[in-house]
Amino acid sequence: MKALLHNDQFLTKKLVCLLALLFFSLSYAQKPVKDIKSEFTADVLSQKLIGADGKKQTVAQVLKPYEGKVVLIDFWASWCRDCILALPKTNALKSENPDLVVIYFSLDRTHDQWKRGLDKYGIAGGINYWFDEGWKNKFNDYIELNWVPRFILVDQSGKIADYYAITPDDPELLATVKKLTQR
Repeated sequence: MKALLHNDQFLTKKLVCLLALLFFSLSYAQKPVKDIKSEFTADVLSQKLIGADGKKQTVAQVLKPYEGKVVLIDFWASWCRDCILALPKTNALKSENPDLVVIYFSLDRTHDQWKRGLDKYGIAGGINYWFDEGWKNKFNDYIELNWVPRFILVDQSGKIADYYAITPDDPELLATVKKLTQR
């Protein structure tokens, strides 16, 4: 009888721990976006970033030279393991689609972390910008940025073609890139 009671207490403790773990996982899990957007507003395009050359530009100014092209915006940070693991996949996607423009938007906490990350992970020669205002800014709030890495695909007319991908090998993202770059 005593062994049975002990076994029930053990199972109860296991169940409580399992439920606590489940609750914790769900409360910190990636939250789905509320509203899938198809374009950027003028207000969010006025968000400023710092380029690798040290100059401040708006998102609109960053995107303007690539009008008529398909653009993949890669939101990343040098402290983000998943972001670093995604970089070779992003490079492969770019290699397979030479007309695709990849722009990196960094969410690193400091300018120095960002610059070191560019060199360390071999993307210093790419198109790189950093949100000096940090994660919380009007552009990231508008796109409901809740996770990195995150990828947004912009079509030739500047409209959002794929609003929410968390890997560069996401099947929907790949299909959209292929469709847009074969026009």
